[in-house]
Amino acid sequence: MTDAAAAAILDRFNVSRVSRQRIEAYVELLLAWQRRINLIGPATVPVIWERHILDALQLLPLLPQGTVSIADLGSGAGIPGLVVAMAADLEVHLYESNGKKAAFLREAARQTATRAHVHVTRLEALRMTEVPRVQCVLARALAPLPQLLDYAEPFLRTGAVALFHKGQDVDIELTAATKCWKIDFVRHPSQCDPRGVVLEIREVSRV
Repeated sequence: MTDAAAAAILDRFNVSRVSRQRIEAYVELLLAWQRRINLIGPATVPVIWERHILDALQLLPLLPQGTVSIADLGSGAGIPGLVVAMAADLEVHLYESNGKKAAFLREAARQTATRAHVHVTRLEALRMTEVPRVQCVLARALAPLPQLLDYAEPFLRTGAVALFHKGQDVDIELTAATKCWKIDFVRHPSQCDPRGVVLEIREVSRV
């Protein structure tokens, strides 16, 4: 992608000059680390801005009003959580069980001066620990919705809104989830994938 095309993506979401510099530095670092560890799918490296950065930035207008802190489950390369935090100048809690990916997240947060807390833990353990209070919990390409709600429940029950990237099987996942959960949700069409959605979940409770 050309610099102009990358700039157009950042312009679309009114990303500030300082945040642009952070995101550009993050992309450079990710591509450098990608040569050593698999942070994103190799086939998506040439389209990192359209496939990954845009996918994260599309969450910005969906964040609850007054959001100051977010959580990202199964953060991997920091998409979407770290990118959203850089763009909106938020505090972010990144949950990643892979030590090498966690090391990347720490270095990316350090180099971009992002207020990030990297938690190296399995998501199954969250229900047995006290989690930080956040206004929004994110997840991308992590797990089917019923399992994802299990992971996110500790944040949702304290009032957080969930924004989950979902693909073409979202209806199947919603049907499965409603067997165990009562869900108040809104679908937002994905700006990256014509078959995908961002699922906004404002209230959820076990059936």
